Amino acid sequence: MVKVLVIYDSKTGNTEKMAFAVAEGAKQIGTIEVVVKKVEQTSLDDLLNADGIIMGSPTYYGQMSAKLKALIDESVKIHGKLEGKVGAAFTSSGGTATGAETTLLSILNAMLIHGMIVQGRANEKHYGAAAVGAPNQKDLEQCRTLGKRVASLATKLKEL
Repeated sequence: MVKVLVIYDSKTGNTEKMAFAVAEGAKQIGTIEVVVKKVEQTSLDDLLNADGIIMGSPTYYGQMSAKLKALIDESVKIHGKLEGKVGAAFTSSGGTATGAETTLLSILNAMLIHGMIVQGRANEKHYGAAAVGAPNQKDLEQCRTLGKRVASLATKLKEL
């Protein structure tokens, strides 16, 4: 069975809403086990046991939260062991042009360094799902699409 892990940090609840929408999307693909965890409850074993890892963070000065960065920093202990897993990112920010893209890219950059396969998009929201403030229905649908695409790719790769 393919396992997708959705990790998030959320201060206001906006990123949390997005995390659960991402999970809904992943569950649309057949027999997928989806686990949603707050970043402070996530262990390195959780990362190792997942086939797909989707990380979400609020945007803070164009970067991910300190809690998510701490998990990524700790993941140096398992460097090389996440290679081939599917990764993706999502974020919520306080306004337009406030660093959502750089936040997504900072998360994806860490995933690429781990040797993960990053799920992007050719049309809008290239780097992952992003919302300004509380996610609206369109934002939540983008999150569901992100989860579904990651779960689909992780399933295809596991079948190889």
